[in-house]
Amino acid sequence: MITLPRWFRRQSILMNETPGGPWGPGNDDDKSGPRNPWAVPPGGRKGTSKPTALDEFLKRARGAGGGGPQLPPGVTARNLWLIGTGVIVALWLVFTSIHQIGPQQRGVVTYFGRYSGILEPGIRLTLPAPIVDVEKVDVEQVRNDDFPRDGGENVLTGDRNIIDLAYTVRWRVENPRDFVFEIKDPEETVRATAESAMRAVVATTTLNEAIGAGRTTIEARVTRAMQQILDDYQAGVRIQGVSIKQASAPASLVDDFNAVTAAQQEAVANLNNARSYSQQVIAHAQGEAAAFDKVYEQYKLAPEVTRRRMYYETMEAVLGKTDKVIVETPGVAPWVPLDKLRKVPDAQAQPAPQQGGQR
Repeated sequence: MITLPRWFRRQSILMNETPGGPWGPGNDDDKSGPRNPWAVPPGGRKGTSKPTALDEFLKRARGAGGGGPQLPPGVTARNLWLIGTGVIVALWLVFTSIHQIGPQQRGVVTYFGRYSGILEPGIRLTLPAPIVDVEKVDVEQVRNDDFPRDGGENVLTGDRNIIDLAYTVRWRVENPRDFVFEIKDPEETVRATAESAMRAVVATTTLNEAIGAGRTTIEARVTRAMQQILDDYQAGVRIQGVSIKQASAPASLVDDFNAVTAAQQEAVANLNNARSYSQQVIAHAQGEAAAFDKVYEQYKLAPEVTRRRMYYETMEAVLGKTDKVIVETPGVAPWVPLDKLRKVPDAQAQPAPQQGGQR
């Protein structure tokens, strides 16, 4: 087995013994050794003396100084740099000077960071950046923010009760200039304002109002409070409305509050029934009063006849509800109600007593 050092020494000996490498000295004039296959044969190449396409390509690639491909006539490296720079500047001018503002957008223009104006919808031209900067603001999109972001929020009421509250605030940009410059983070400012206004309003509301019929009033009051605060900040925001999605008692008191709600509903139902009955009684009394007025009109026209008629009608109404026997003057058969005659058998019927004595 031959180790690497011994192998290198052996190769060196062979190279020294054979000058010119394995192909000989590389000189075709010397016939002592083999000829170099890469050398030009004696007498030149056979055939045409014109350069081949490969020779032309290599010559053109080397250029005058042996570098890359040659440039077209009249074009220098400096000209290429100028052309490239001009293309870059043109693209920079196009993308920073032409602004497309959508129908629902407004462009806030700043000149070296200072407010300059508002761009209306359309294709608008300005100076390029960084001289002029344009920030597009959507003024028609209505943003919906849910409060809180995760689950319900515990809020303290005016009567020292706690409710789980969830609500939504709808708002949009009204003044693009104020929206961009007056406050640092408009979205977070709106959220903080909504939470503050809701807690302030609920703190003056009772629990029954917050979870019952007072929701509409709370929503209106929170909307006004938020708008007032944001106007003081000059935020450029318009509050569209506040909607309470959930207002309920804590989970540990749900059953008790449900019982209270059921009792309140029953009280309202009883009150409605009482009002309905009172209306019926009043209507009946009003009808009787109207009938009396008509009788009085007839009484003024014929007092005697009306008086007698009222007497007969009254007696009929009174006697018609009692058991009675009427005895007339001598010689007239007594009058007995028919229902009484039906109840008395014929065998037990007795003749009417005669009036007066014998002569």
